[in-house]
Formats: sequence, C-alpha cells, structure tokens
Amino acid sequence: MRVLHVKLLNKSGLHARPASVFIQTTKRHSSRIIIRKGNREADGKNVLQILSLGIDMGDEVDIIIDGEDEDVTAREVEDLIKSLPALDESHG
Repeated sequence: MRVLHVKLLNKSGLHARPASVFIQTTKRHSSRIIIRKGNREADGKNVLQILSLGIDMGDEVDIIIDGEDEDVTAREVEDLIKSLPALDESHG
C-alpha cells in the first residue's frame, strides 16, 4: 500500500475537469485508489464521489493506492497532481 499526501495547488482543486482527468488516469490501473479529505473518503475511480469531497485549491488530501501496480499508479498520480496547475492555465 502506498499513501500520497498531496496539496492541491491548481485554481480549481479537484473539480469537474481535473477530476475527469484524474479518473482517466486511475481507471488505467488495477490498484484500488481512495482519496481521503479529513474524515471523508471517495473511490478514486468514481468522479461523483471525488466531486462530493469538494476538494479546493490549497486542500491537503491523502491518496491511498493498494494493489499489484501501486508503484506505477502512485508515480502517475503524483505526476498528474503536479501537472494540474498547467491544466488550469491551458483551459481558462
């Protein structure tokens, strides 16, 4: 199991467009992915659950990755989180 503690630095946090990009990444992997904000959790492959967390710019979350491909998945998720500010800039 891998746990990533990340701070969202993009303007829109993990809302509509960034959440859909996150889902596109996570669904390519077999590992189970949970996003935890405070005491609430969401399935990292379910856009509605992610949106229900209301993750905004500056929020800190834990991303728990557990499964056969957790190392590769963790690297891709870390890279994606780092790239989200560029996504804001390229789409308004």
